[in-house]
Parts: sequence; C-alpha cells; structure tokens
Amino acid sequence: MTTPICDFVRKYAESGSVRLHMPGHKGVSALGMESLDITEIQGADCLYTADGIIAESERNAGELFGAHTFYSAEGSSLCIRAMLLLTVRYAREQGRRPLILAARNIHRAFMSAVALLDLEVEWLWADGEDGYLCCLPDPDRLDRALSEAAQKPVALYITSPDYLGNVADVEGISKVCHKHGVLLLVDNAHGAYLKFLTPSLHPIDLGADACCDSAHKTLCALTGAAYLHVSKSAPAVFSEGAKNALLTFGSTSPSYLILQSLDALNARLSCGYTEDLAATVRTLDVCRQRLSEAGYTLVGNEPLKLTLSPKEYGYEGTELAEILLNVGMVCEFADRDYVVMMITPEISTEQAERLTDALCAIPKRPPISEPAPPIPKCEAVTSVRDAYLSPSCRLPVNECVGRVLSEPSVSCPPAVPIVICGEKITPDAVRCFEYYGVKECFVIKRR
Repeated sequence: MTTPICDFVRKYAESGSVRLHMPGHKGVSALGMESLDITEIQGADCLYTADGIIAESERNAGELFGAHTFYSAEGSSLCIRAMLLLTVRYAREQGRRPLILAARNIHRAFMSAVALLDLEVEWLWADGEDGYLCCLPDPDRLDRALSEAAQKPVALYITSPDYLGNVADVEGISKVCHKHGVLLLVDNAHGAYLKFLTPSLHPIDLGADACCDSAHKTLCALTGAAYLHVSKSAPAVFSEGAKNALLTFGSTSPSYLILQSLDALNARLSCGYTEDLAATVRTLDVCRQRLSEAGYTLVGNEPLKLTLSPKEYGYEGTELAEILLNVGMVCEFADRDYVVMMITPEISTEQAERLTDALCAIPKRPPISEPAPPIPKCEAVTSVRDAYLSPSCRLPVNECVGRVLSEPSVSCPPAVPIVICGEKITPDAVRCFEYYGVKECFVIKRR
C-alpha cells in the first residue's frame, strides 16, 4: 500500500530546502526527528481540507477499515467530540432533540463535549460489580428500555472495549438501536486492532454508525494517532461533515510526525499484520491458561488485553504492578482491584513468556476479602454544561458531601468519572473517591 505522506516528507527532508516556514526548529536536530517535522507547506496537503497526499492516505486507511476514515493527530478525544457534534447536526436535520443515551463508563472527553455542545444525556448503569470502569449494555434490556422510552434518544454511546478489556455485544446492540431508529456510536479507542481479527470484531463491521479508534493504543502508531470511522450506511451528514467537525475542536497545526505514523501504519496493516496478530493472540491464550492454572483470576474477553483481578491471589493490583516494575515490566494501569497489561504483535513471544513466568513466580497469599465499594447513584441537580461553566473551587473529598461536582476528578488513565459533573456528591461517593485514591474534587462554588 502506498505511503504518500511519508514519501513526500522524506523527499522534502532530503532536498536541503531553506525552511522559511514553521516550525521554528527549521529541521535542525535536537531529538532526532526534526527534519521530518513539517507544517502544511505547498504539496503537503491540509488535514481538514485534504485533496492531496493526506486524502490519498485516508482513502488507503478507509480501504483497510471498510469505512469513511478520517485522521486525527490529537487522539480519540478529538474524534469523540467530532462524533457528538455530528450527532447534534443530525438531530437538528431530523427535527429531533439531541438526546444521547450513554453508558456511565465514558471517557472524560465525552464529558467536555457534552458541556461544549450542551447535550442532554440519559445514563445507562452497569449491572455487575466491575465498578465505574465497566458498563456493558444488554441488547434485550436495551430493547425494552427503548420500547418504553417516552422520547427515544438520537444515539446510544458506548465504550467497547472498556478499560478492563470487556467487549460489548456490539452486533446485538446495533440491531436493537437500528430497530428503534437510534444511531450507535462507539468509543473503540482500545480496539483498533479488532478489525484485523478473523472474523473482524470491529464496531463498524458489527453495525456501529461511527466510532473512534486510537491507532497508538493497540496499533504501532505514535501517541496521538487516531481515526474517526463513519459507516458507509450512516447518515450522509456524518461523512460529509466529518472534516469540519474535527476542525471545530482540532488544532490548525496538526503534527506531521503523527500523520506520517498513520500513513506508515497503512503499509504495516496491509502486509502481514493479520498473521502476526493471530500469532500473538495464540501466544496470549497460552499465557492466560498458565496464569489461570496458577490461581489468578482473569477479567475481560478482549484478545490483546491481559487484566488480572489479583485479590483472590492475595494482592492488590497496585502491589502486583510494583512487583512487575521491579523486574523491568511496566503495566498500563493498576488500582486496588485490577492490573491491566496491553499486548500487541510488537511484544515478542519471549517477552510474553517472561511476563507469565514473572507472575507465576509470585507466591500466592491468603485472599484479600475487601470488595470495591458500589458505585453511588448521585442526583443530578444541574446540567453537565452548567456545572462545567460555573465558578468552582477545589476541596478535599471529605469536605465535598452535599456539594455539586463541577469537573471530572479522575486522572488519565483511566479518565472515567466516578461521579458525573452536575451531580451532588453523597457520603457513598466520597467513600468511592477515597477508595480509588481521589483526594480532591472540583465543586461548584456556593454563592
């Protein structure tokens, strides 16, 4: 597959041209890649009005993913905001209220988009005990809820895979949504590689109308590389308006290093990646089997994410992550209940086996019986937008009972809010904050 962005930039870097344009380093090396770091000069195309090398590269990506595909140099956060703006435009085009039904385990980028666009949101709650990080809608329950709804939402928004590696029944959910005339939007930031499994488990192939993928999370692209995918069967306003929606929130100085990374990734994905991915999945299946036999509790069904719930093994997730760190292995995420490790074909079989050996060498201890606290259902007393735009102050969590949350209080990772902006903080919410190590909250100032 062609790599037009990479080819252009490499040729320009070798030309010796005097750079009378941004960026200010002029190609002079301090880090090693400056000669490849350019801006939207003649011939380099323009990301948000692409008709040259970027347009060609995006078409290549679209062929790989079977969608209308648009690049983001600012991660899936930019794509999430663009998806929601397009949903508002679609709702207005249809004369409908821009009401979104959303699972609670949304990324904080969703929250900022809701505030900026003044969207109305109804929340879906998790059924299980996976805390605030997991919320997998059941198609049958969703069907009943939509059948009984006084007013149907214009779209359902879900996160799949979630941070722990749980994959929703996107195909079943999409059928229910379309039966009721509801769009399906998927935060697939952790699942770009799902397209290249056999069969594909990518949301677009399973019926989603639009989704975001972070190419840097599970594919071999630079941090910040992402896609906005629009299904070819989605309303035309999505594909026709995608570029302007991305530009509404995106920088007018996109990173050409990231764009080259996305361009080069097309070549990687089109030549041998599917076979490499299948081999990695097989390796990881063997690792899971060994860990299960050793007594570990595994979580999730995402093929490339290894998530352990180690309390039954006698450890909190943070303890296990620290042990691995001491032998040169750095985990993606850990809290008291889980440790999350992300594997890709760039992890060798030897490295995966070393990880498994290290975990199996940890002596088992008596189980830890302390469960995670249930996630509280707090009362919404104002909209997300009003909360975001209100004057706020930062207080210790133990002083926040009865106050209204103004901004998300959870860091990234995992960037999933325990309490939604505009909701009143309860004693149970404070207990959750304390359990997960949240020491301070931003709350609306009292007049």
